[in-house]
Amino acid sequence: MDIKKISLAGLALASLATYGTSRADAAEAPTHGVAVGEVTANSAIIWSRANREGKMHVLIKDWHFKDQHAGPAVAHKTFTVKAADDFTGKLSFSGLRPDTVYEYRVWFNDGDEREESGEGLKKEDLSKFTEGMFRTAPAPHEAKRVSFAFGGDLAGQNTCRDEKEGFPIFAAINTMRPDFFIGLGDMIYADGVCDAIGRYGNKQIPGGFTQAFDLPSFWAHWKYNREDSGYRALLAKTPYYAIWDDHEAVNDFGPLHDTRTAAPYTPGEHLLPLGLKAFLDYNPIMEKADNPKRIYRNIRWGQHVELFILDTRQYRDANFSADSKTQPKTMLGREQLEWLKEKMKASSATWKIVVSSVPMSIPTGSASTAGRDGWANFQEAGGFEHELTDILKFMKDNKMHNNLWITTDVHFAAAFRYTPFQDDPSFQVHELVSGPLNAGVFPNRNFDTTLGTESLFFFGANAASDVSTWKQAKSWMNFGAVEVSEDGALTLSVRDIVGNAVYENTLLPK
Repeated sequence: MDIKKISLAGLALASLATYGTSRADAAEAPTHGVAVGEVTANSAIIWSRANREGKMHVLIKDWHFKDQHAGPAVAHKTFTVKAADDFTGKLSFSGLRPDTVYEYRVWFNDGDEREESGEGLKKEDLSKFTEGMFRTAPAPHEAKRVSFAFGGDLAGQNTCRDEKEGFPIFAAINTMRPDFFIGLGDMIYADGVCDAIGRYGNKQIPGGFTQAFDLPSFWAHWKYNREDSGYRALLAKTPYYAIWDDHEAVNDFGPLHDTRTAAPYTPGEHLLPLGLKAFLDYNPIMEKADNPKRIYRNIRWGQHVELFILDTRQYRDANFSADSKTQPKTMLGREQLEWLKEKMKASSATWKIVVSSVPMSIPTGSASTAGRDGWANFQEAGGFEHELTDILKFMKDNKMHNNLWITTDVHFAAAFRYTPFQDDPSFQVHELVSGPLNAGVFPNRNFDTTLGTESLFFFGANAASDVSTWKQAKSWMNFGAVEVSEDGALTLSVRDIVGNAVYENTLLPK
């Protein structure tokens, strides 16, 4: 069954008598669409936003529900949205059934106590609801086919929403109909602007914002991107796993270097907390009471796939510090590093897929004064290479041969194979780098060779100066895709702006 073609109209009309508002004119549609995220075999989070304080309603229904003891047929929850969160809200649903299609509706009202009566609602009031659907993950023992897409770098370097096309790449991702999508980071450029004329000379929808320096300006960047129709369609119907990179706050930031002095910034004011607050407000991630700012986590999707989503920003040492064997730097922090090792070792999934917003061997950041921003030291001692080597050694020692790293940040696509340890050439690691989804194009053929690096593929112009028009820029925009068959074979690919595979490689499980 094609779950993307199921209509919610029947569910909505059938539910009006039970779930609705007491006054038709009290219902409000979401202002920036809806999003479903953190989907597991048994749970999901629904996100949305209103234009004022009030009550967010989410109605969720198991489309295939027959057995009343198997799971909830219909669930209805509410949440009060407030100005302090820019009127965004998230509701968590648990007790769901694995590998099951769920439909949902979201609306807002003023929180009248009579809202359950359904009085006064008519067919035309359906316009006041926003609808979506999703499929839960298969149970961990189920060997099901899995497909997902991923990417990063959205609306950067004044390469924003085209006046006619918006963000065109989301049409291709929606056509692919992946089981889920991973936003790998730089899903806003809080330290950039979106002018009426773009970097490549095309007419754009202007953002009307400056570089983000306070919460309202951070929120403005998120709202701008979420106003794209293709992006909203993806978020409404495709489980979304979000993580951040540097531009959700400011370029190449970490907790020890997240301030700026030039206007509009306030000298000495830390941007990490503001960026993280806005990220959490605008993404379907539920903050845990015991550790509300933790965003690294693992997600299981059937027998074959487990994701290990890293936070490469919040706990890192300073980029400009030296990295050595005697004093190795950390990008993840002690607690996250131990968590990663523990969860990978405990995982029974065929493929362990590490989600890292920064690449493994491509040098990022700047040498000398600012330091390296990614894992690779390249020709300096300022990266985070020793911690990466420690992680890979742990994987080798625990025979994690079926692994893949997916990364972004560099504004071109590439594929690498690593044989990091000469004493065990059978242990190899694959990395697929994707991007930009819609941002400036900056090819770079340099890569660090320390880990026995082999370049398998490169997708980018010869030089950034070769890209001067919107048409040329679009030809290099891309996203990554992975498909795992029922027997565990993993096919990874890079797809261009219309969804054509420009690179493909199939890995067989060992």
